[in-house]
Amino acid sequence: MAPTSHYLELTLHQDPDFTEAQLMSALINKLHRALFDQLAIHGAASSVGLSFPAYRPRPGGLGRSVRLHGSAQTLGLLMATTWLTGLRDHLQQPNPDILPVPGSVVAHRVVQRVQAQSNPNRLRRRWLKRHPGEAPEVAEAAFPAEAAEKLDLPFIQLRSRSTGQPFPLFVRQVVSAAKPGTFNAYGMGLDGSTVPWF
Repeated sequence: MAPTSHYLELTLHQDPDFTEAQLMSALINKLHRALFDQLAIHGAASSVGLSFPAYRPRPGGLGRSVRLHGSAQTLGLLMATTWLTGLRDHLQQPNPDILPVPGSVVAHRVVQRVQAQSNPNRLRRRWLKRHPGEAPEVAEAAFPAEAAEKLDLPFIQLRSRSTGQPFPLFVRQVVSAAKPGTFNAYGMGLDGSTVPWF
């Protein structure tokens, strides 16, 4: 279980050349690469979680800050790598301090990836594989084009480290009871793992 006793906060400068969303996507892409590489070396779940202090559940609602949560040692090892190369100039603090989580924390959040069932063609193909012998028309009736789910959540435009494909990673943060655990290569809780909220 990964302790989340410490944190550091990365806050982006406003930039006339890039939108807030572009810079946040670049920052999280770099974090994803660093966490993915750690997982490839150590072969286990990550012990670094993230949260968005200014999160609002609407498109564009991630804000300009991301908090990284973990032990002081884990965060120190991450920050000793070169993962922020090229982005430090866009940060209010290029070398942020690793701080203990305030003792007054009473809330925790689960930071989750949300995936929409938004591609009717893919859903039809999967359904036909599971129902061999059924006519394609049956799958079309079950998954009409207008049934595509649209998410009204903030997202980060990422590129998958394993497939190389670009995709939007939709983010939901929900209040939860504290649950220690581990995180995925995006810094999001596995099996409901939480981060402190303050």
